[in-house]
Amino acid sequence: MKRKRYTPEFKTQVVLEILKEEKTMSQIASEHGIHVNQLHKWKTHFLSEMPQVFKKQNKDQEKMRADYEEKLENLYAEVGKLTTQLSWIKKKSGIYHD
Repeated sequence: MKRKRYTPEFKTQVVLEILKEEKTMSQIASEHGIHVNQLHKWKTHFLSEMPQVFKKQNKDQEKMRADYEEKLENLYAEVGKLTTQLSWIKKKSGIYHD
């Protein structure tokens, strides 16, 4: 007999149904044809992993902020370099008057 495989989306849907507490675990297990013990494992795993969702989100935001600040710093450096070059060109061409 081949083992059933469930998608993460399906497991999430079932766990959210459990957390609503509108039905008993036995009812949900019966409706989906899944053993109650398996549902308990999914629920426990889901709840233990929840904090990681927010940590990942914060890490993503921090990385985006760091990338943005690095790009901004590089752009300011480039503007400074171009400004210096422009001043030098103006001075050498005689356009620039002090």
